[in-house]
Amino acid sequence: INPQPRYPYRFVQADAIAFVLEHGAEFDFIHASPPCQHDSDCQRIQDNAHPDLIAPTRAALEASGRPWVMENVRGALPKLHAPVMLCGPMFGLATYRHRYFETGGGFTLDQPDHPAHTVPQAKMGRPVPPGHYGQFVGNFSGVDLARRVMGVPWMNRDGIRECIPPAYADHIGRAALAALSPVLGVAA
Repeated sequence: INPQPRYPYRFVQADAIAFVLEHGAEFDFIHASPPCQHDSDCQRIQDNAHPDLIAPTRAALEASGRPWVMENVRGALPKLHAPVMLCGPMFGLATYRHRYFETGGGFTLDQPDHPAHTVPQAKMGRPVPPGHYGQFVGNFSGVDLARRVMGVPWMNRDGIRECIPPAYADHIGRAALAALSPVLGVAA
């Protein structure tokens, strides 16, 4: 609902749930990511209150009648229905950023193999030593490194700590295109 002046692609400023309820049926596929603060460990530590938007987002997605995926963090797992977990090393990224994806509207996503976490991870908020993976959450160090590792050169610290690496969205988009190609009559 806030302006995103650094975002390099088409941006529509609106309440996401209201937008999906009004326009969701106009899309072939919807990728939703309700704010995770309600279920994030960092926000619970700080005792901040945030709305739980998973159920209303799911209801809007289901009402659209379209295939969809909805992302969130580990703390939301009890509320997500049969989610698939994606992690940085699955896509050659030097960060262990687990994100969970629930699917619906006839779309399913296979769980990729999850490589063992063999590279040490820097402590949260600390500089990333050589040979370690960064933990780009909270007030982390190394914005330039995080931009390179996660493939988000346009983002600032606030965007990075909340983002889904584009490699995850690319993976989901390719799976959606493969699933929808026969329906849409296009080549995958």
